[in-house]
Amino acid sequence: MATIDKTSVRAEIDKIKAEFDTLQKAGKISAEATAIMNSMFLILNLILSIFLEKKTTKNNRNSSLPSSQSNKDDSVPPESGRKNKRKLETNSTANNMRSKESVTLIQVYSCDTCGEDLQQVPPESHERRTQIDIIFEKVVDHMDAEIKKCPSCDRFTKGSFPVDRYGPLQYGNGLKAFVINLATCHMVALSRVQKLVNSMIGKAIAEASILKFIRNLYLVLDDWEQSATRQLLQSSAMNVDETSLRVDKKNYWIHVYSAGEITLKCLHRKRGKEAIEAINIIPRYKGVIIHDCWASYLTYEHCRHGLCGSHLLRELQFVVESNNYCWARHMARLLKRACRIVSAQEKKKLDKKSFQRLQRIYRNILNRGEKELPKILPKPVGKRGKLAKSDAHNLWERLKEYESAVLLFASETYVPFTNNRAERDLRMAKVKQKVSGCFRTLDYAQAYCRISSYVQTMSNKGHNPLIAIQMALAGNIYPD
Repeated sequence: MATIDKTSVRAEIDKIKAEFDTLQKAGKISAEATAIMNSMFLILNLILSIFLEKKTTKNNRNSSLPSSQSNKDDSVPPESGRKNKRKLETNSTANNMRSKESVTLIQVYSCDTCGEDLQQVPPESHERRTQIDIIFEKVVDHMDAEIKKCPSCDRFTKGSFPVDRYGPLQYGNGLKAFVINLATCHMVALSRVQKLVNSMIGKAIAEASILKFIRNLYLVLDDWEQSATRQLLQSSAMNVDETSLRVDKKNYWIHVYSAGEITLKCLHRKRGKEAIEAINIIPRYKGVIIHDCWASYLTYEHCRHGLCGSHLLRELQFVVESNNYCWARHMARLLKRACRIVSAQEKKKLDKKSFQRLQRIYRNILNRGEKELPKILPKPVGKRGKLAKSDAHNLWERLKEYESAVLLFASETYVPFTNNRAERDLRMAKVKQKVSGCFRTLDYAQAYCRISSYVQTMSNKGHNPLIAIQMALAGNIYPD
């Protein structure tokens, strides 16, 4: 062979096998040699399939593609009646906002052409040009309590302060919400938050005070988290996923649960079933969970399962690039076509006849794939553990075993084709980790998960994050 690549290696092996078949038909090879050569070809094909997978470079087209680079998932109905990509925020403003508006009239006194006096001539119309600017205003509200001495008993009596004036100096909810929004939603480092606030109000807020603001909001949102959990348990379908997060130089996992307008993120030391049991959402859930075929989710048989189509398409693309299997190419084409058809349907699902046809094509592709893949050698007697298989074999077996989960998006209206919703909800946590490196304590890592869950949920409902935080601090967590 002149070169060693995927095409030349496959072609050379096929050429040798064709020559061997020709000699065998001509009766020039004994039965013993035929058996030995067939076994060798079987082993060689299996080794070659694994070798080509090892030599194939993985990229964003065939592995771990972010959902932001995936095609838009229209396989489920929109959460509202609007057809645009995202829900618009409400026009509500913060209760501590002032708006000053002025109109200046530019008068015309004389004609620019002939110089005629126009002071007494009424205007035909007006042309307006507007400028919007902001001015940072620090509001300092002093409250003095009288202290009086009783002439009868000589005892001193002091006026009672409101409950929100608990010390000599405190900060208002507007400032607290602004600081929390910078630190959690915009991932600004604490030192930069301090500098920005100092430039606005001329007073430096201690880092401990900022962390106290975050801690207080975390405690305030405890009831909201319980309410969000109840709403998730009542949903028909739920997207789930997990990603790592560094806390105190240790690896933790953020588990996200998303359905409708609700996003809930929970932190745990483990990734698998131990964490799922501790969070205790999936064990109580009766609907459909959409995920990336993580084995821990599949152990819950009381739930229905939907597999992420984006993950499957990436794996199929890798199999095509590494081994050029026809069945993988046909399967990817079938799933993409089914997704387009479902997205174009008003009910976001196929009728019974169309779905049965989809199943037949799906199974035919897998049957042809079984013939195309090299056979797996039987497990030697006494050998422990599982046999090593190629990625193509593992993917084929997964598609065959979980057919109903792969095609569930085509039969149920509320099941999406992808798990992009959960991946999008987790993406900002990775940005936060890039900015801060890691969380120094577990408490504040948990606080970040709860606060960011609340902010994302309120954003899904159309509320500005800054105003949502102010509402929570004021005790108004459930707006209409």
